[in-house]
Parts: sequence; C-alpha cells; structure tokens
Amino acid sequence: MRKLLAVFSKGRWKMEQKLQEQLDGLLEKYTELLLGETNDELKEEVKQWILYTHIAKSMPPLAKHWNATYPDAKQGIKEIIQHIKELNEAHRNKQ
Repeated sequence: MRKLLAVFSKGRWKMEQKLQEQLDGLLEKYTELLLGETNDELKEEVKQWILYTHIAKSMPPLAKHWNATYPDAKQGIKEIIQHIKELNEAHRNKQ
C-alpha cells in the first residue's frame, strides 16, 4: 500500500508540476498580450491584479473587508492596477 501511495504521490506531483508550468506559460502569454512585454516582475503584478480583480468582482464584501483590514496593501494593489493600466494603454497605442 505504501508503494502504491508513493507512486500515486509521485505521479500526482508530476501532474501538478506540469500544470504549474502550463499555467505559468499561460500567465506569461497573457502578460505579453496585455502589456506588450513580459518579465518575472510584470508576471507577478499581473497575477496579483488578476487575483484581486476576480475576488473584488466575485466576492465584493471580502475585498472590502481586506481593504479595510490592510489599507497599506490596498494602496499597493491600487498602484499595481494603475501601473498595469498605464502599460496596457501604452501597448495599445503602439499597435
């Protein structure tokens, strides 16, 4: 039984690693299409923007609570949103 669990766990880890790599590729392409360029810092900002935006739209009370609890983080996410907006506008104007 332990061997079976070890094999299953190892197989699952490989699947999770593959999924993570594929999601990273998706994020990289999305960042490139959205902003016209990509790097690790931009990908992280886009990931944070995606997460916050989704939560704010799907569970506004949770986002409101988080904003009230962490005003400094709220300011940080506002800056990220503004930065992404500016980069996106600049990218669209180039096209």
